Amino acid sequence: QVQLVESGGGLVQPGDSLRLSCAGSGLTFSSSAMGWFRQAPGKERVFVSSISMGGGVTRYADSLKGRFTISRDNAKNTVYLQMNSLKPEDTAVYYCAARDSSTWVYTRVDDYRYWGQGTQVTVSS
Repeated sequence: QVQLVESGGGLVQPGDSLRLSCAGSGLTFSSSAMGWFRQAPGKERVFVSSISMGGGVTRYADSLKGRFTISRDNAKNTVYLQMNSLKPEDTAVYYCAARDSSTWVYTRVDDYRYWGQGTQVTVSS
């Protein structure tokens, strides 16, 4: 049974930073492409960032480049999302996703087979 468990969300002020973590189990993590998506209230789930199984290739939503950084530690079966200079419009539920046995990076919701339960990030003064 594959499980992805996100953590690290919370309430922060504009300009603050947060690091989200996603711990995977039940899959060969080191052979899985990983991604982060987010969903604001009343909106569809959208791509944030993704990383290849070895960590050598990353992708970001254009609007987030320079503020967000994705990384992974395959020894810990964990993928991270470092979020800096947070803005109120970053408020959303952030989801971790996995696509096993995949050598590339993926940016669409439909590309991913497994999903975490999400972690809430609220940016407000």
